[in-house]
Amino acid sequence: MSNTANPDFGAFFSPTPTQDTDLLQQLPFLPGLQELLLLRQVHGLEHATVWILDEMSKTQNRPTDSDLLGGLSTEQGFYLYGEVNPLHLQKAVPEALQRLQNGEWNLALHPRCGTNMSVALLLTTGLALGTSFLLPRTPFEQLLGIGLAGFMANQLAPDMGNLTQRFITTAIPYNVAIQKISRTTDFWGRPASFIQVSWHEG
Repeated sequence: MSNTANPDFGAFFSPTPTQDTDLLQQLPFLPGLQELLLLRQVHGLEHATVWILDEMSKTQNRPTDSDLLGGLSTEQGFYLYGEVNPLHLQKAVPEALQRLQNGEWNLALHPRCGTNMSVALLLTTGLALGTSFLLPRTPFEQLLGIGLAGFMANQLAPDMGNLTQRFITTAIPYNVAIQKISRTTDFWGRPASFIQVSWHEG
């Protein structure tokens, strides 16, 4: 997957700066809608930040550490786990935000996102149950069905995970304002960097 803009991202629709603000104005009675919309935008910013950190590692001829990075998005910001140079992070977050807003939408998607793993698990489970129901109950046919289900899920999961990220779990952070970047601990006491954000009308 490229970490640059992909024209296919907007094949079904192109994100617009006011889409989430407009949705909030149309559905003001839905509780938690703004938090949900902000969470999707933060998730996209988290992915883009990891891409930028990876780019910075490569341009400085340093061993890339982005494969060791993990993230957790909340409606208040995102945690970034792993060893990150604080100066690089201070530069990467606003650059990621700017590049996303300027049209590099595919930076919001990442192949190691938990969404992909969840989609793969759901596909495997669904296909395995479906083949188990449809095929005869003999051990050979059931094992064959499970193997076929696993193979099909493995083929479908990357594209399905990508689509799920694109249209459900991430969004372009047009309403995100970066407030603070600091070292802290998460809910479970694990050390992490935290990028605090707030809703910005834009």
